[in-house]
Amino acid sequence: MTDSFEDSCVPPRAMVHAFLIHTLRAPKAEEGLCRVLYSCVFGAEESPDDLHPHGAERDRLLRKEQILAVARQVESMCQLQQQACGRPSVDLQPQSSDEPVPLHEAPCGAFCLAAGDPFQEPRTVVWLGVLSLGFALVLDAHENLLLAESTLRLLARLLFDHLRLLVPGANLLLRADRIEGILARFLPHGQLLFLNDQFVQGLEKEFSAACPR
Repeated sequence: MTDSFEDSCVPPRAMVHAFLIHTLRAPKAEEGLCRVLYSCVFGAEESPDDLHPHGAERDRLLRKEQILAVARQVESMCQLQQQACGRPSVDLQPQSSDEPVPLHEAPCGAFCLAAGDPFQEPRTVVWLGVLSLGFALVLDAHENLLLAESTLRLLARLLFDHLRLLVPGANLLLRADRIEGILARFLPHGQLLFLNDQFVQGLEKEFSAACPR
């Protein structure tokens, strides 16, 4: 029995629950707060209040709280790793936009979130800290972590290259369409893709043509 046309048009189940970009403070910093600069949720969790008149708004606020909780935990993990490695706090400060972004030196890691803290289902978070910015993927609990990390590094590299994130005054909200363009090509519908260098170059050329700098 073949699938119906409607079934074939349904996007595949998201492997990545969410992608986010947030600020990072230096270890032991007391000023400022961790802020989520951009987030994209693939396949929101179902809520028992969906039929309630205010269910949609409650779900939006819940997702916002969940994403912020992830960002704060990523910041804590990054700070702990910085301290354990003995790196000075200035490593997290922005640098000139003309300097290459040291992605190969960036702290990274992964941690698990139990069911209910803060998501309904168990999740795994893969994160990357680059200077003053944190990047994270929230995954289903048993996804391929190596593939997720390589995807996250690729996304970070593309975002730095095409959005010049470290330029003073850069506003990610004004560049959301460019971020979405990158995600649509390299993380479509929250799917982790096995991409070789040639295919990445082709997708990057396609994006550059569609969204010139």
